[in-house]
Amino acid sequence: MPAIIAGLALVAGVVIVSFFLTSSIDYYCNVDEIGVREGCDDTRRVRGQGNVDEGSLEARGSITTFVMSFNGASLPVDYEGEPGGIFQECIPVVAHGRIVDGVLVATRIEVKHSNEYEAANADRIDEAEQSACS
Repeated sequence: MPAIIAGLALVAGVVIVSFFLTSSIDYYCNVDEIGVREGCDDTRRVRGQGNVDEGSLEARGSITTFVMSFNGASLPVDYEGEPGGIFQECIPVVAHGRIVDGVLVATRIEVKHSNEYEAANADRIDEAEQSACS
């Protein structure tokens, strides 16, 4: 009996570690780097960063669609669900997912908004705000 419990614990540990390792190898890419920079191939999972384009946010049933842009490049995004929180147009976001037929099919959306982030990254926020919806 102890051997079975130890075996199950080992299998559970492998599954958990595999999940975290898979998640941690999603490459972080600005929209203009996807399909261009090594590691930002449109054949793998990525964390795409860009600003949500003004006028692009739409809800289609259970899918939220929008376009995000960075450095003159744009990428349409489909997200199953409602991103919630302070998600809105004209803000920087990170969308986790995979490119399918030129669309980032996102499984997670992140919005940086804490005071600690703002204090530590004021220059990034200024740059993102200047390029968003201007």
